[in-house]
Amino acid sequence: MKNTLSQLTRSHLFWPCVTLVLLCLANVYFNPGFFDIEVKDGHLYGSVIDILNRAAPLMLIAMGMTLVIATRGIDISVGATVAIAGAVVAALIGGSLVIKDGVQTYVSNVPMPLAIVAALAVALLCGLWNGLLVAGAGMQPIVATLILMVAGRGVAQLITEGQIVTVYYEPFFFIGNGFIFGIPVSLYIVAVVLAVLLLLTKRTALGLFIESVGINPVASRFSGISARALVFWVYAFCAVTAGIAALIITSNVKSADANNAGLLLELDAILAVALGGTSLAGGRFYLIGTLIGALIIQTLTYAIYSLGVPPEINMVVKAIVVFGVCLIQSPALRDLLMKHAFRTGGTA
Repeated sequence: MKNTLSQLTRSHLFWPCVTLVLLCLANVYFNPGFFDIEVKDGHLYGSVIDILNRAAPLMLIAMGMTLVIATRGIDISVGATVAIAGAVVAALIGGSLVIKDGVQTYVSNVPMPLAIVAALAVALLCGLWNGLLVAGAGMQPIVATLILMVAGRGVAQLITEGQIVTVYYEPFFFIGNGFIFGIPVSLYIVAVVLAVLLLLTKRTALGLFIESVGINPVASRFSGISARALVFWVYAFCAVTAGIAALIITSNVKSADANNAGLLLELDAILAVALGGTSLAGGRFYLIGTLIGALIIQTLTYAIYSLGVPPEINMVVKAIVVFGVCLIQSPALRDLLMKHAFRTGGTA
């Protein structure tokens, strides 16, 4: 019994799942209709669907961040990358009102597929820049990505000329607001990215290489792994996931705001990775745990806003809850609590 319980609590998914369940139960307590899902116009609506939809950009960025952290790195520029990619796609698509056969129609400045490819290409360039500084120049990851974090929003403001660029082209709105078989399109995008990552990291040696570089980069190089190339492309991939998230965010709000798009999203992504059980020291990583961590953050955010917590203290409440979750996940604390529990039970 003791061994079984100990093994269960040591699972990297146990405490994140417990935390998510407790947050959902807390939401149910204050909002009995929390799990209610209804169909309107062929679409699924409800609090759970809203949380999943809103968490999609964070889940995408957190998956890319997971691989970066697994290599002993960090990328604090993903928020700026979101701002840049969002500014590019909004500026290229834009939209203008024209009259065709007496009907008012909005048309894009450039074809939407071209604008999307351009935005993802710019995001990729941001990742290649970070990878070049970290893997090529040997800079500390936090310093290398801090450069883009600071300069990135300036670049985004140059693209938007300091204004909020509004998108009027309706087909673009399908990315962030559309539904397929009643399920938000954003969730399909997350599922595709997750499937690709799981295929590459579980069915090939890529996952083992990433963990090896994170555990011991020197030994990895001696064993024939091109550690620098691996780190380089991991940063590039992380930026691409930020670019995909930018498409969803820009489509959802129908505009690009260089000042606020993706603001502090890098911190939530790092936190989601940590809550999911991946060590910030590198090595073993857990993609499913990262997704659960992202859902924990979004569910907590939903609970804070639905309870009407004043904006000036909601960050404090969020920090307290996150601190408690991280404390529970501490192996030393878990061992202490387990020993105390069984000692008390044995005495009784």
